[in-house]
Amino acid sequence: MAYTLNVNGTRHTVDVDGDTPLLWVLRDVLGMSGTKFGCGMALCGACTVHLNGAAIRSCVTPVESVGGARITTIEAIGNTAAGRKIQKAWLDLEVVQCGYCQSGQIMSASALLAGNPHPDDAAIDAAMSGNICRCGTYLRIREAIKHATKSPAAGQKEG
Repeated sequence: MAYTLNVNGTRHTVDVDGDTPLLWVLRDVLGMSGTKFGCGMALCGACTVHLNGAAIRSCVTPVESVGGARITTIEAIGNTAAGRKIQKAWLDLEVVQCGYCQSGQIMSASALLAGNPHPDDAAIDAAMSGNICRCGTYLRIREAIKHATKSPAAGQKEG
C-alpha cells in the first residue's frame, strides 16, 4: 500500500506493507541510514526519531500509524535550534566513542531540550532512559546536555 510520509520537511510516497516498521522505511526504502537498528524491541534507543517533535522508537512504529505527522531524523536534526545546540555540545565535549548509539542519543537529547530548555538531572535521566550506550559515555552525554543549555545554538548570536 502507498503511504505519504513527511520526512525532514520533504514528502515521500512509499509502497510498503502497513506494518512495516518506520525504521526500515527510513533506512531501506528512503536510504536514510543515520537512524540505526539496535534491538528491534524499543529497548536500546538507537532507532530514535522525532514524530511531531516527540522522541519515538522507529523500530516498533508501524508506518501505517504515522499518518501526516512530521518525522525528523538525525539527518535533519541540525535544522532545529535544540538539535544545533546538542550537536555542538556533542562536538565540544567529544561525547562520541564508537558512535553507533549517538544518533539515537542526540535525537532524545534534542527532544528534551526542545520541550525543556533547562532540564535538571532528573529530567535528563528520564529523557535519556532507554538510550543504551555500550561504550558507557553516559557522563559525557549528561555533561553535553548541560553544556547545550548554556550556549546559543550554532550559528546564532547570544542575546
